[in-house]
Amino acid sequence: MPTFLLTVLRPISNSVNSLAIELDPSTAKAYMRKGLACMKLEEYQTAKETLEIGASLAPGESRFTRLIKECDEHITKEAGELPKCATVETTESIVPSFGSMSLNNVAAVPKETQLAFNLPYEGTPAVKPKYRHEFYQKPEEAVVTIFAKGIPVENVSVDFGEQILSISIDIQGEAAYSFQPRLFGKIIPEKCKYEVMSTKIEIRLAKAESIHWKCLEYTGEIAVVQRPNVSSDRHKPSYPSSKMKCKDWDKLEAQVKKEEKEEKLEGDAALNKFFQDIYKDGDDDARRAMMKSFVESNGTVLSTNWNEVGTKKVEGSPPDGMELKQWEH
Repeated sequence: MPTFLLTVLRPISNSVNSLAIELDPSTAKAYMRKGLACMKLEEYQTAKETLEIGASLAPGESRFTRLIKECDEHITKEAGELPKCATVETTESIVPSFGSMSLNNVAAVPKETQLAFNLPYEGTPAVKPKYRHEFYQKPEEAVVTIFAKGIPVENVSVDFGEQILSISIDIQGEAAYSFQPRLFGKIIPEKCKYEVMSTKIEIRLAKAESIHWKCLEYTGEIAVVQRPNVSSDRHKPSYPSSKMKCKDWDKLEAQVKKEEKEEKLEGDAALNKFFQDIYKDGDDDARRAMMKSFVESNGTVLSTNWNEVGTKKVEGSPPDGMELKQWEH
């Protein structure tokens, strides 16, 4: 099929087949037709996915199996090649409403055909696109913006192919706008999305590969894979070394106890340390005797003999020159 006819009939074919599937998703024939159309457009991955759905609806139809196998062969062939140049002229080279236009190839089309399809013929001045578009990109996606104000959502149709973006705006009483470039790189259709805003239409294209697009349309240049520029020393993980010496906690504890014993105390501190050692080293009876005698004598008697203080109340015994008194609360 001539390039210019492929360019003009592509959006019509996609819209008709998609509409047929929407009206009756259980019709295998609609998936067959859409799959064949995608194969003609060299969108073999999209064609394969469509044909597989149709094959599930018509298990006995051998034609689906044959076409799926043919798609696999084309996909395998493309995977083994470098990114190749555009073999089919994109719509930008023919139809002025599709973006950046060129009339270089239109002269080769018969004038009658140019008029029939409303194409610019030799001598016709270039027509300025109805809406302006721009695009920017990230490593994982490309964003296309169509600057169109006040367009109702129902008047906008956006379709995604393996390497095709199809945008159409159809408002009653106005000339239809169509923008359908062959993209610089392949995309993942199911991850792509768009949003109609008050002043523009924003389309987000999920890249199939993290490559830098020289431009939006396919030019035939070899794409360069983008790799993150991260220093090898940055965020370098650190792990504990097996050569680190472990502390001997038992040895450290023994050293602390030794220092406590050798510590020389004076006055009340030395006396308290003496009583603490007696209490720590004594048996249960000695500890009970110390507690009972100290409490009952109001801190004036400290005995370790349980047989002596266990059967009676221990009376207070103040130091010489001092008198023991009971305080009333």
